[in-house]
Order: sequence, then structure tokens, then C-alpha cells
Amino acid sequence: MRPEQWEQIRAAAKGDPVARTPLALIIDSPWIPGWAGVSHLDFYLDEHAWFEANLRFAREFPEVIPFPSWWVEYGMAIEPSAFGTRLHFLPDQPPQQSPVLFRAEDIARFSPIKPATDGLMPWALQRYRRIVPRIAREGFVTPLVTARGPLCTAAFVRGVNEFLTDLVESPEGAHALLRCTTEATIRWLETQVEAVGPGVEGIFVLDDIPGLLSRRMYLEFAHPYLQRICASFPDTWVKAYHNDANIKPFLHDLPETGFDVLNFTHNLDMEEVRAATAGRLCLMGNVAPLEVGVRGTPAQVKQAAWRILERADAGRTILSLGGGVSPGMPAANIQALAEAVRARQA
Repeated sequence: MRPEQWEQIRAAAKGDPVARTPLALIIDSPWIPGWAGVSHLDFYLDEHAWFEANLRFAREFPEVIPFPSWWVEYGMAIEPSAFGTRLHFLPDQPPQQSPVLFRAEDIARFSPIKPATDGLMPWALQRYRRIVPRIAREGFVTPLVTARGPLCTAAFVRGVNEFLTDLVESPEGAHALLRCTTEATIRWLETQVEAVGPGVEGIFVLDDIPGLLSRRMYLEFAHPYLQRICASFPDTWVKAYHNDANIKPFLHDLPETGFDVLNFTHNLDMEEVRAATAGRLCLMGNVAPLEVGVRGTPAQVKQAAWRILERADAGRTILSLGGGVSPGMPAANIQALAEAVRARQA
């Protein structure tokens, strides 16, 4: 994103006045390699291909804020890879993984992760170190560092079904694993800050697994760990959270985590979410990613965007999809989102 775009995001996140509702999209590797016409392997391994794909997006969609900006990611593989998960790379989709923790309590045998040496983390850090000066020369900034959240990482390391079973049958082991993945998340974010440099002013955490929990389970197994992450970074920073699963049971608890921005599912009405969170969060969403973003016409995309923009003045809002950009979303539909914002300002 450009510096002025970051100022728009920061103002919206913190509840300051904005000239117009920002438009931001999560453009990670489920979508961007296919749109750019490169294989996933080239996108992950070829620094030039990765840079040119991101630069092309910025030039073709200048009114759209990529969120986060210039994100070095390998699907959902980076954080679990530091714990030793087996990765399966394919040419035309994000990598798959096999869990390595067969009993939750065995996490005590794992050494704390070291981002400088473990898994894919050093590869991502080195790309940041090499590429951030080039990004700056093009006039862009990298103000956010990003991580998969502690429950998401735990579920990949342990296995989703096994992890959810542990919450009931082995809660002590589940908490031990979550303490470990939470500290790993914090350390990973901190190390990215060191690699990217002093321009970082925010964090972005993605974790859908809490959306599989009841409110009681969320309060025990998710809320304190999300709070721990937010508390580890300055209050002045922008702190954004993505969860496009079912967050309805604990919506009114989310402002207490410390996050400023919530990217959530299109299955929840924006005004319902705003009421449940008492206007304490900047809401990022929530055009349906598949039904409208991929399968809809540009006219339908505009209509969905207008419904959100018409109510944007009621509180802090960033226009987006109810999740990331899904594979196959056409460029015309992204342009339609930008046209909707432009028309509102006319």
C-alpha cells in the first residue's frame, strides 16, 4: 500500500475521521498466483515473480489497499513449519500439511521456536530484508506484520479434529500447546518487525479456529491467548483480526482482546456485528467472497458494496470481502468494488 493508504487504514482503525471509506482486500496466495498467471511454486520461490505480482496488483487496482501490504506468505505453512509439520507443495495451490504432534501433552518435548532458523520462517525473513528497500523505492510501505493465530497453528501441528477433541478430553494438554503457539506467534511477529524495519505500526492475526467454539470454550481457550498477543505490542499500533467462521457466540467479547479491526464472515449482518461490539471495532467487510465476489456480476458486486457503504457512516468501516479474495475472483469484480467507493464520493 502507499503511505496515504496506510493513513486511511490507521484513521479508520482508530476511529479518527476519514475522507472516504477505505477499500482493502486480503490478496494472499489462494488468489494472487492464479490472477497473475504464475504457478504457486514460482510465487513462493521466485522473488522476482512474487514482487512483480504484487506490483502489478498495486498498479492495476490503485484504489484498492492490499491488506496487509506486500505479505510474504506460503499459504498457512509458515508457522506450523517451525514446529516441524510435513509440508506438501503443489504447483497450483497453497501447500498442504501433515500434523506432527500425536499427543497434546508431548508439546513439552518441543523446543521454543526460533524464527531465525526454523521451518520457512528464515526464508520469509530473508525475503523481507532483501525486498523492503525495493518496495520503498517504488513508493510503497509495509506497515503491518502478519501471523496465523495460536489456535490455527495448534490445529495444524496437532490436527484439527485432534485439537478440538483435546479441548474437551485433554484441556491441560491443549493449554500447554496454546501457550507454546501463542509465544511462537508473538516471537514470529516480533522477528518480522526486526526484519521489515521501523516503518511497522501494526499487526494482523488470522485465526478461524475460535469460530468453531462455543462462547464458554472461546473464553477459556482463545480469548486470553488473543489478549496476550495484542498486549505484546504498543497500544498505538493498529491491530487487526481475521476470522470468517462463526464468531457470533462471542462477538461482544472481541473488543476486549485489544484488536482494533475485525474482518469477519459475510454470513453476519454488519449492523448486527456493530451492535454486538458496541461500535468498539472497525468492521472490515463483508461482501460475500464466493457468491458475489467470484460468481457475481460487476453489477451485483457494486450493489453489495453499496449496501455496506450506505451504512458506513454509522461507525468505523473498511469495505472488503467477508474474508480473503477467493480463487477465481475476476478483475472486473475488484474494479466494481472500487467503482462503488468512487460513486459514493461523487
